Amino acid sequence: MSEEEWERFLRESVEGVPGAPVEPSARAREVERRLGESPGQPEGWRTYAPARPRHRTGWYVTGLVVVVALLVVTLFPQQVVGWFGGDGGGQDGAPQAAESERPKEAPGAERDLPPTLAEPFRGSPAARWADGAAGITVPPAEATGWMDTSQVERALRRSRDFLVAAGLDSRVLRGERPTKAIALLNPHQEDVQEYLRTALSSKVPSGRTDPLLLFSRFRPEQSRLVGDVVRTRGRLTYREGRKGAVEVTGDVTFVYPVTPAADGGRDSEVVRTIVRRKVVMSWDDPAEVITEPGTLSLVSYTLDMTNGGCSAPTGYFVPPFGTDDEQATDKASLVDPYDRSKPIDTSNGTRATGGNCATATRS
Repeated sequence: MSEEEWERFLRESVEGVPGAPVEPSARAREVERRLGESPGQPEGWRTYAPARPRHRTGWYVTGLVVVVALLVVTLFPQQVVGWFGGDGGGQDGAPQAAESERPKEAPGAERDLPPTLAEPFRGSPAARWADGAAGITVPPAEATGWMDTSQVERALRRSRDFLVAAGLDSRVLRGERPTKAIALLNPHQEDVQEYLRTALSSKVPSGRTDPLLLFSRFRPEQSRLVGDVVRTRGRLTYREGRKGAVEVTGDVTFVYPVTPAADGGRDSEVVRTIVRRKVVMSWDDPAEVITEPGTLSLVSYTLDMTNGGCSAPTGYFVPPFGTDDEQATDKASLVDPYDRSKPIDTSNGTRATGGNCATATRS
């Protein structure tokens, strides 16, 4: 045997001949025999089966729905309330959706609960109305008459400012001069300026010069507001008026909870004075009408009120504490002060100027 053959023999003896069958060991033959006798292949460390992934599609869908619902409630809270709320509810009811058009009917009946100092609006539709200026809906602006879109938007905003200054300013409610509201009125409108001079200086106003026709005022020594919240509900609308003017109409109901000024007890009587105003304001084209920038001209102004006094005009609302003020109440004429589905009845101006008052079906 040559040296090369001898080296190959030694190498194959140690490493084995490539391709030659390998004789299994006794242990391997025993394991193979046991596996052959088993009815099924056991799951052990030699036979790993990967875990099957669990499908969580249901949880993902549920989470997505919750997120979308929260987003809708955050962006459109009043609209969502309107879907579920209706017109009923008491002090603890959800806020009512903003008024975007004239309602078709009066609000539903409320729980028969009297107002208190802690809950001055309970038992009335105003329990679900917005506070102050938030209750006056301002529509989207579009170019109208002589104004472009941005000018109409400004006119709408200032029109609401006038209603707020005339009906919500705390100083005006205490009987002080309505300075902010007057500053928004066209100083060149002579008939309105004459009305203001007479109404705010006369101690005994007549029906035509009663400051209540435009401004909400209470006599401090007779009554005071309960808290600092007035509930409102209403809206602005606009159209093109005379000579290209932008004519804005505000139709708003104000609910003022008041109590006797001299009574500071926990059981003080609370009366709600309810005032609905309709004010038509004209934003005139300075090329057509003499006016001042940022001021409006008044076209008309009317009001309807409940629990504001049925005697001769005094220039202030006079809530009927301790009495139904029956001496001048017209039992044959009924009115729901919360019903905004009907226009203000101007056929009987006595409710705004003194004399007989209609009987409120609720207050």
